[in-house]
Amino acid sequence: QVQLVESGGGLVQPGGSLRLSCAASGSIFSIRPMGWYRQAPGKERELVAAITRGGSTNYADSVKGRFTISRDNAKNTVYLQMNTLKPEDTAVYYCNTGGFGVYPSNYWGQGTQVTVSS
Repeated sequence: QVQLVESGGGLVQPGGSLRLSCAASGSIFSIRPMGWYRQAPGKERELVAAITRGGSTNYADSVKGRFTISRDNAKNTVYLQMNTLKPEDTAVYYCNTGGFGVYPSNYWGQGTQVTVSS
């Protein structure tokens, strides 16, 4: 069964940190680059970080230096460590295949809400 389950979101003050997790089931997720996407109200979904199976990473300019993506291939889990959070990071965060020339699959999870506010 193909499934993506995101967790770890919440309400945090500006400057705070959160760690998101994505548990993936399905062979495509263990092979392809994986990415974290976010969608803020009224905006399109955007890719913010991506990682290959071998550990190469890529980041959107807006999060570079603040977010770190990692993956545990044995557990089929992808993480996003988010530091120095800003109000503009507020969004629903999703994981899926992506980055490095790979498009997202049709399988989206429910996402996890991140709200940065004082």
